[in-house]
Amino acid sequence: MSVAGKIAAVSGAGGPMGRAVIARLVAGGIGGLALTDISATRLAEAVAALPPGLPVVALRGDVTVADEAAAFTAAALDRLKGVDLLVNLVGGIRSRQLYTPFLEMEEAQFRATFDLNLMGGFHLTRAFAPGMLARRWGRIVNIATIVYGGEAGQADYAAAKAAVASLSRSLAAEFAPDVTVNCVAPGLTNTSVTRLMPEAEQNRLVGQAFHRRMAEPAETAEAVAFFLSDAARFITGEMIAVSGGIRPHL
Repeated sequence: MSVAGKIAAVSGAGGPMGRAVIARLVAGGIGGLALTDISATRLAEAVAALPPGLPVVALRGDVTVADEAAAFTAAALDRLKGVDLLVNLVGGIRSRQLYTPFLEMEEAQFRATFDLNLMGGFHLTRAFAPGMLARRWGRIVNIATIVYGGEAGQADYAAAKAAVASLSRSLAAEFAPDVTVNCVAPGLTNTSVTRLMPEAEQNRLVGQAFHRRMAEPAETAEAVAFFLSDAARFITGEMIAVSGGIRPHL
């Protein structure tokens, strides 16, 4: 996968998935990076791992907040003069527990989960897509999940990710033919969050996959990289599951 000379923006850049995507972009010859993460420490670690001389804009921020997203996008456009590739990685569950029964779920958690999974992509796409359309070339990749079709105890998260998948398809239709918009749906992935799960729950979820293991962040990054590449130039509005055989479905 070659992205030589292209400029990429990645949100959630300091997390395991962000670091894996960045490594794949660097291996493909990326020409510059705009990186943001809610954790200044994680972001600094991601930047420290980059090769010297690579043009980089790195700004700590919460891209679900309009003003903070605007500060990041303005800095990226000012210093890098344009973004060709956008990877919207920010998302997750707004709860200290993995599962919350719907009738026990507070409205605040439901709203916060939608904000976390949708608003970062909303803000960054609105900022970077106009330049892609003006240049008549661009790639946008969003992150859903294999449980987007519904999961007991994750009504907020599954519904929010279903919205991400739907939004990806809508934007693909609006931005065609020059800008592609696709979606990756990971299954259980080996991150700091999943490693904190009870062993019995890990085993239950791993047992659903044909491969009987979790995905590694680098494996999901490969799917992201495919959608960013010219190999996927005639693919838009689609979803790839990186789940060891578990199919996302409604």
